[in-house]
Amino acid sequence: MSDQTSNNATDAVEMLTAQHREMEAMLKQVKESDDAQRKSLFAAAADKLTMHIKSEEEIFYPAVHRARTEDDLLESLEEHLSLKRLLADLLEMDPADKAFEAKFKVLKEQTEHHHEEEEEKLFPAVLKIIGEDQRKELGGQMLARQEELAMQGKPRTEVKDETASAAPLP
Repeated sequence: MSDQTSNNATDAVEMLTAQHREMEAMLKQVKESDDAQRKSLFAAAADKLTMHIKSEEEIFYPAVHRARTEDDLLESLEEHLSLKRLLADLLEMDPADKAFEAKFKVLKEQTEHHHEEEEEKLFPAVLKIIGEDQRKELGGQMLARQEELAMQGKPRTEVKDETASAAPLP
């Protein structure tokens, strides 16, 4: 993305909030699906969640960390680790299994909690300390990273290798 197009870029906070709603809708769709649809719907939701988490960890959180929001970021990274562990477990399970349903419910609840925490604590702080131009630049970088991950195919497959510890802050 060039500097000339940055004015048309999406603000990172607005983009992340919109992605939160999209992921919540996808997870709801998985929960309400029948066994025949559940596997493919969950794979799509897992990819979307993985791309979102990676772009936050690689681009947004480092930028925000420099803006002194460390406590909120450390909590967010631990929540990401929990989500990755649940995703890794679920990806190995048969969606028709009753244990899948229980574990998926926990994933859905933790995802919604994580979104609420970011939107109520982290994002308001970011809006105060990072200007609109920089947020738009971050949004563009994050979208580009998400597109790159999508082009590589099945981002969810990397999750199982990222469950030992939370991503570090720079």
